[in-house]
Amino acid sequence: MAAARRREHRAVELIVEAPGARRPLVAVAMSGGVDSSVAAALCVEAGYEVFGVMLRLWSEPGGGAANKCCTLGAIDDARAVADRLAIPFSVLDASEAFHERVVGPFLDEAAAGLTPNPCFTCNRRMRFGYLLDRARALGADFLATGHYARVGRAPDGRLRLRRGLDAAKDQSYVLYALDADQLAHALFPVGGYEKAEVRRLARRFGLRVAARPDSVDLCWVGEGGLSGFLGRHLPPGAARPGPILDPSGAQVGRHEGLPFYTLGQRRGLGVALGAPAYVVGRDMVRNALCVGPAEALGRRTVRVGRMHWTGGEPPPPGARLRVEAKVRYGGPSSAATLWVRADRAATVRFDAPVRAPTAGQGLVAYVGDEVLGGGPIAPQRTARGRLPAAVDG
Repeated sequence: MAAARRREHRAVELIVEAPGARRPLVAVAMSGGVDSSVAAALCVEAGYEVFGVMLRLWSEPGGGAANKCCTLGAIDDARAVADRLAIPFSVLDASEAFHERVVGPFLDEAAAGLTPNPCFTCNRRMRFGYLLDRARALGADFLATGHYARVGRAPDGRLRLRRGLDAAKDQSYVLYALDADQLAHALFPVGGYEKAEVRRLARRFGLRVAARPDSVDLCWVGEGGLSGFLGRHLPPGAARPGPILDPSGAQVGRHEGLPFYTLGQRRGLGVALGAPAYVVGRDMVRNALCVGPAEALGRRTVRVGRMHWTGGEPPPPGARLRVEAKVRYGGPSSAATLWVRADRAATVRFDAPVRAPTAGQGLVAYVGDEVLGGGPIAPQRTARGRLPAAVDG
């Protein structure tokens, strides 16, 4: 047990650098879940001054009970953990900022034909924007979260975002948009552990959330999941019924509105082609949903609209870098060559086709376990600038 304690203690100490002789003050973003609760416990055990805060985010009017984020039960769980750890805890109403910074842009991009990942925006603009700013105003040196990621220092002295130790839980993908200043104030105490270890730590700390299930899907959508949310909040005319086209261009059915579908989707299409059919493209010009076989989803070349270089200064235009890249959260990393373009965009050529890279989602590039950078996947266009039938956009 003593060895285990030393290992846990070291996992936090390797991340935290005390700014002088005083104990650093750490704000912990608490959700009521096991990961953020253990993050708080590790910071307390390591000897830091700690306080917990939960962001009360936006929820649909009249449907608050259906939203999974910031429920009364989650608040009670977070408060109970804070009481157990003897740290202050408060709930911060961030509903207006969350709607403005996350929900609004998400709906705008969905209406424009993209498939955005709001976790990028939430982490950059809410957790390490809105919350970090307020924590620092209260004197906090660091903001700790329950993300499975790590921060390390490279030989040149710059901080680097790295994958979490648990490959199955790694969340560095959704943190790629953090900048150098945000990384300098970020702590990821559970990033050096596997999920099973985190649950064991929760039990050792006596936290009642030790067995709480992990959250899934977007935490702030209510009844009917994402499709129901889009149906209630997209502007009029953004989701119009239209034709479903097979690979030959023949109409084989009708869709309910392009924003309700995503590349690679198989369920809910209502078409029969004699073989499994998947969404292989969304043609915004013709308002057509294109379906085809699974092999039509593969693509080797992916364009990134604007790269954010997490590790520091961007490479010079024209540079070609060997990387591993991911095109979706939870997906595998695949070997590729990244070509840096003069317009801060990038073209990534995978060694083998990757499945369904989707416009609006993120491509994140790694060198080893270090996040090099990432950016939104751009719609693919033909040489004439028209959208091909079998490509998302």
